[in-house]
Amino acid sequence: MFSKILIANRGEIAVRIIKTCRRMGIATVQVYSEADAGSLAVEMADEAVLIGPAPAAQSYLLADRIVEAVRRTGAQAVHPGFGFLSENAGFARRLRDEGIAFIGPNPEAIEAMGDKISSKKLAAAAGVSTVPGHMGLIESTEEAITIANQIGYPVMIKASAGGGGKGIRVARSDADMAEGFAAVKAEALGAFGDDRVFLEKFIIDPRHIEIQVMGDKHGNVVHLFERECSIQRRNQKVIEEAPSPLLDPETRAAMGAQAVALAKAVNYDSAGTVEFVAGQDKSFFFLEMNTRLQVEHPVTEMITDVDLVEQMIRSAWGEKLAFAQTDLAIKGWAIESRIYAEDPYRGFLPSIGRLIRYEQPREGPHADGYTVRNDSGVREGDEISMFYDPMIAKLCAWGETRDAAVDGMARALEDTHIQGVGHNIPFLAAVMDQPRFRSGNISTSYIKDEFPEGFHGLLPDRRQTDILIATAAAMNEIASEQSGDPSERTDWIVLVAPLGSGGGTGPGDAHGVSLGYDDDEALTLELVGEDRALLLSDIDWRPGLAQFRATLDGAPYTAEVSRVADGFVIRTRAARARVRVLTPAVAALYARLPEKVAADTSKLIQSPMPGLVVAIPVIVGQEVKTGETVAIIEAMKMQNILKAERDGVVKAVGAAAGDPVAADDVLVEFE
Repeated sequence: MFSKILIANRGEIAVRIIKTCRRMGIATVQVYSEADAGSLAVEMADEAVLIGPAPAAQSYLLADRIVEAVRRTGAQAVHPGFGFLSENAGFARRLRDEGIAFIGPNPEAIEAMGDKISSKKLAAAAGVSTVPGHMGLIESTEEAITIANQIGYPVMIKASAGGGGKGIRVARSDADMAEGFAAVKAEALGAFGDDRVFLEKFIIDPRHIEIQVMGDKHGNVVHLFERECSIQRRNQKVIEEAPSPLLDPETRAAMGAQAVALAKAVNYDSAGTVEFVAGQDKSFFFLEMNTRLQVEHPVTEMITDVDLVEQMIRSAWGEKLAFAQTDLAIKGWAIESRIYAEDPYRGFLPSIGRLIRYEQPREGPHADGYTVRNDSGVREGDEISMFYDPMIAKLCAWGETRDAAVDGMARALEDTHIQGVGHNIPFLAAVMDQPRFRSGNISTSYIKDEFPEGFHGLLPDRRQTDILIATAAAMNEIASEQSGDPSERTDWIVLVAPLGSGGGTGPGDAHGVSLGYDDDEALTLELVGEDRALLLSDIDWRPGLAQFRATLDGAPYTAEVSRVADGFVIRTRAARARVRVLTPAVAALYARLPEKVAADTSKLIQSPMPGLVVAIPVIVGQEVKTGETVAIIEAMKMQNILKAERDGVVKAVGAAAGDPVAADDVLVEFE
């Protein structure tokens, strides 16, 4: 077996690879950019080599630097993780030519599957179901319109070299095609340096289902069942699960057989994924093959007990697969949530900054019947950089059934606390609680269907309202006792004012509460006028902690809490509220306060996220028309173009190209 492996990646996947190498007794070399000098992966690896400045194009994408690091450290193999050079056939070929093992498929297989047009032709020849479409190159808009009418609208326009959700548009008419074809060609040329475009039928209400395959260098290939990846935003996966709630055993076997057939057709010899688009009727069609380890591989590992990174290493060394297809079986259900540094309340714009707080759920089995796994590449105190993908962690939960896995994921999300950057945990929690998601009736348009106006949090349901009331009342009692000024009062008014998603700016709904303790010293809260009581026990909180853990009426929960001037801000899953615990007299005064009027920002163009100013193409005194670009901000490899929402004259410009800006910084002010 290899004695030393170099990891040509960063973040959570580098940490993931190091963990398996440690278990196998293999030393690791971590390459890193200047931005990652203090990273967890660098700390965990046996050796570390600086390969360049922060931008990936000057570090992680430079094959020369990687090869030089291999030579310097005496590593025998390179694991590329995912992204960067993982699907670069030229890099894999160069390593082979220099006698360095590439822990991934052979370069010929990468090449064959890397082009979406040629891969579809290979898939069709291997007997794989393919989406109706035109696989040849299309030169002109007129030709594209003719072909689209032959296929029948709606039609997907796709860049041949595309990936990561870029270079994809749906055309539903000739007019859409005329506009979209040129746009996709331009996007493809800018993003991939390749403007080749093809067309395929757009499947209505589709699902994204992929099959994990694993091959060795002796011609053996197996599949490790499927993953459902339909919960996507802007064509990028957000929540994945294994197995799929759609498939029956017959469809699963058919998809698996086709994936294996395609892998064998290109002599595939590592971990890879064959992606399908599936109809709600269980029809399925080949999309593409990813010739690398997938981001969402943990859910497959959790239902099969197979370490895919280990199998990739063993295959690269030349070992035969130690198991056959008949040895594999699905055990339980697993769900993965991608926790990103992005602000769901601001259209999911990337958020950068320091992780002031990062409390992770306990990994392993939990008493409620679920198991947690958290693949993360950052620690509390680390910086989320603007130069790379904004992923903080891949949080996974396993249960015997899908319901158990969903419940486990919801609880694991509750037990994750992040402060310092925006994050999408409230959104992920909202999905876990939705009846439609729990039913398994999902599609790739799920987020757009369920959150058409974007995500602004959810109003608390009855259980969540009870949590808000009980948590605030308990914190008020504990804080009073610890301050040395315990109150003898038992009757309180709890004001609950939801924040976001229709929550008003007033004092909120009033709930009369009478406090007491039962024989086991559990806190009882009688709700005045409701003829019911709440029982709060197992309280784990003290002033200063950001998470409040307790059991309410027999069910455990964790809420995110913070102290504010006259109360608390509490979040339970997707519901946030400002909660005040007041005497009846003070509560009556609050009810008479006028509502706060929001500041007028209609004349301001503010930065929607932290980042770098790429350009501000306007000057003081310039007349600007509605829709004109007034600023371009870049962060996390994304450019955000800000346009004027009305006609006006520029009064002031607050930044220049190259300036770093924070969220809400004023870039342009109009008269």
